[in-house]
Amino acid sequence: MCTRFVYRGSDIITGFNFDIDLSVWTHKVIKEKERFYIGILRPDGVYHSYHGVNQNGNAGTLLYVHGNPAGAYQDGGNCMTIADLTEQFIKAQISFDEVLQIVRSKKIVYAPDATMQAMLSDVHGRTLVIEPGIGYREEQSKYSLITNYSLLSPESTRDFVVPGDDRYERALRLLDSCKNEFSVSDAFTLLYTARQEGAWATRVSFVCSVNERTVYYAENHHFEHIKRFTF
Repeated sequence: MCTRFVYRGSDIITGFNFDIDLSVWTHKVIKEKERFYIGILRPDGVYHSYHGVNQNGNAGTLLYVHGNPAGAYQDGGNCMTIADLTEQFIKAQISFDEVLQIVRSKKIVYAPDATMQAMLSDVHGRTLVIEPGIGYREEQSKYSLITNYSLLSPESTRDFVVPGDDRYERALRLLDSCKNEFSVSDAFTLLYTARQEGAWATRVSFVCSVNERTVYYAENHHFEHIKRFTF
């Protein structure tokens, strides 16, 4: 369970709620000179950057989604996993335009052990929604928003909507009501509204301001203790 958005006003603001089951995944917030990210410990012993921001403005996040057979993991030169694509983007190993070329020329598939969809955005606010087995969409309107259900083929995940899960609708109403001056504070209001509790509680919430070149973040619902990291 996660929530991600991009708002394109006088500032490019991106926000993300990282909701995860601690019995399944190990994570930690990692701050480097060129990257801020939520590291996910993988079997190779590395904390991978599947959710984060680069100093060049690239922001990428993966969100759990109920998988479809067309997006099942495959190995081969014409395939690329959504996890590898997202991490390479966050590391600035590939640009937004190069991501576009990849999704047009390769089959994007799930990782071997997780079914995820992605939202990637750059310093200009250009945004890509990528759903393995379904497709992709470039967005440049006032805002972009995604949770854990398909945007490109809603009927494919409609049966998996958790009763009472109206995060998308609540966030949508807030984004619709905002004008050009959407602030970091507004972003945290949205993330607070969309926060989760229980086994899949919100563990990290971060907001990135392109104009300020700064990431603000809170851990474990402590929105009263927001920290900052400036590139």
